[in-house]
Amino acid sequence: MKMEMTELGPMKRALKIEVPAEEVAQRFSQAYKDLNRQVRVPGFRPGKAPMALLEQRYAKAVEEDVVRTLVPDFYDRAVRQAGISPVLVEIPPLERVKIKKDSAFTFTATVEIKPKIELRDYKAPNPISLKPDARTVTNEQVARGMEVLREQHARLEAAPAGHQVSEGDFVILSLAGSLDGQPLEGTKKEGHLHKVGSKATVLGLDIDSHILGKEEGETVDISQPYPSNHPDPRVAGQTVVFTLVLNAVKVKKLPPLDDEFAKDCGAYASLADLTDKLRSEMEKALKREIEDTYKGTIVKRLLETHHFDLPETLVERELEAIIRQHMQQRQRRGGGEAAAAETGDLAQLRQQNRDEAMRRVKVGLILEAVADKEHLTVTQDDLNNEVHRLATELKIPQADLVKMIQAGGQDSVEELRARILAEKSLDFVYRNAVIQG
Repeated sequence: MKMEMTELGPMKRALKIEVPAEEVAQRFSQAYKDLNRQVRVPGFRPGKAPMALLEQRYAKAVEEDVVRTLVPDFYDRAVRQAGISPVLVEIPPLERVKIKKDSAFTFTATVEIKPKIELRDYKAPNPISLKPDARTVTNEQVARGMEVLREQHARLEAAPAGHQVSEGDFVILSLAGSLDGQPLEGTKKEGHLHKVGSKATVLGLDIDSHILGKEEGETVDISQPYPSNHPDPRVAGQTVVFTLVLNAVKVKKLPPLDDEFAKDCGAYASLADLTDKLRSEMEKALKREIEDTYKGTIVKRLLETHHFDLPETLVERELEAIIRQHMQQRQRRGGGEAAAAETGDLAQLRQQNRDEAMRRVKVGLILEAVADKEHLTVTQDDLNNEVHRLATELKIPQADLVKMIQAGGQDSVEELRARILAEKSLDFVYRNAVIQG
């Protein structure tokens, strides 16, 4: 095989590939042998039809078949010989490619390639230097954590007689609207639990200001005017009177911080055991947070110290992924917003997120280069551990997550593998960094 590579730009190469005549002849011979076994030619037993007759009837189909097998095979060989990492391949339409069975076959592939990165300052003798992060878990933070646990185990108890509603209380209420003294359909709510001071509305009403200072059993009338352009024609320009009844008032009762409380929280023998466990979990969380901060600094330094051109194809792919994520988030928040995004600000979204797409691609290429130089790989155990972690984080069965990944095909598996490899590369740089002092 002959191969000539021509530089078309920083990220583009043209590969002119010549397949030797003997290889072409061998492929044609094999193709006709396979065809002879498959087709039935009247007057001849299977596999015994004359070659001349097969060429007369099936020459075009055989040529197309040979081209379809030769092009990807020799393209792969050429890429290995050239020592490049393509991200996009442009091959002329196969139906336009001409081939003769006794002649050399030449075709040209245009490829966009990944840049060659000269790694620097990521390990000894020039490791990344990090400032020490001396944060620790304080007694005050542990105490606040214990208060959160108390809140989680609090009980609602009936308020004492004569208790006036105040912020933080819970009320069970009934609400019904009427217009001109007649009940209004769709404006009734029974047995609704509401936290006073939460600013949560009930049937669109802000009720906190109307019930503060009231007592259990009291009734409050709330007049609610509606504008003339209100979408509900029944109430447009009208005033609806809502009758609110305080059926019950509840106060939150926090449990005392004692050994019994610790036992209610789990398998703890005493309050001291619970406190020690809470501190340990908080210290683990802080350690992860500090590590993430260090890694964020490392990524920033890697971006600052490495300069190279980015393949436009990779940037576009990342940009499309970012926009897709934005659109999905908007759809979850409400269809109207998503529709507006589709018709109005898609171009603005692309402009706003292009720098982030470029940053992600650059980081990915640097970490990929680190993995390649340090011979880092992703094992089956790595994949299994990541699937287990994701399933736990998303709170779904691991088998269901595996099915979701498999449904995405090989691309989903490779995306997961690439993410794990990037994390291993970042871990490698982190372990080789130096923390001052």
